[in-house]
Amino acid sequence: MTAAHKPRLPELETVPKPIVLLETAALTSLAVAVLSLFLFAWIAESMSHDRTASFDLAVRTRIHEFASPALTRVMIAISFLGGDGLTVAAILSVIVFFRLRWRRAALWMVVTILGALVLDLSLKYAFHRSRPVPFFVAVPHTYSFPSGHSLFSFCFYGVLAGLLAGRTGSRLGRVLTWTLAALLVAAIGLSRIYLGVHYPSDVIAGYLAASLWVSTLLTLDRMRMRHKRSRGRGGG
Repeated sequence: MTAAHKPRLPELETVPKPIVLLETAALTSLAVAVLSLFLFAWIAESMSHDRTASFDLAVRTRIHEFASPALTRVMIAISFLGGDGLTVAAILSVIVFFRLRWRRAALWMVVTILGALVLDLSLKYAFHRSRPVPFFVAVPHTYSFPSGHSLFSFCFYGVLAGLLAGRTGSRLGRVLTWTLAALLVAAIGLSRIYLGVHYPSDVIAGYLAASLWVSTLLTLDRMRMRHKRSRGRGGG
């Protein structure tokens, strides 16, 4: 059989899944979204009344105690992976997905990143929190709350890990994929605190906002798939 006549594997997300599994996934995603919303609102309210000041100062001071020229270079490189490096990686991932004919994966990535962009800008201008005094780099020109690097890295690397892990047959491969993504997302948030361009509460809020957005997407997607399966079974 020639390469041109080989049957193409179906898009992963179009493979039928049991209704019970879809319902469980939808409820779990919804619960995470609601929890993230409440925690974000609590942090935002606390930040607005300066109740996070002592926490932010204590964490910033503690992390700054470990500063060294070598570590600073590492943190700048890690921070790049949550900024310009992430932008390049996101564009490349969409191109690769289309080349592999993973059209739904490409759509997932585009919607995730565009939604994260709107969410980040909306929240920054809504809260207008000024940046802290940086330790090692210039002051960014955007507002501080929430951390865009944390928000975007959680969305991009988390969704990328999910798309890749779902296409990995090896359990070890899936574990490594998720572990690397989690470590990278955590390191990017830590780098923003280390460099002094964000308060710790900014980073936590960025993660929560990203979790809210991704969980909402998952909930809507699972509900859509469940409705589609239900209609298919009813029409059979």
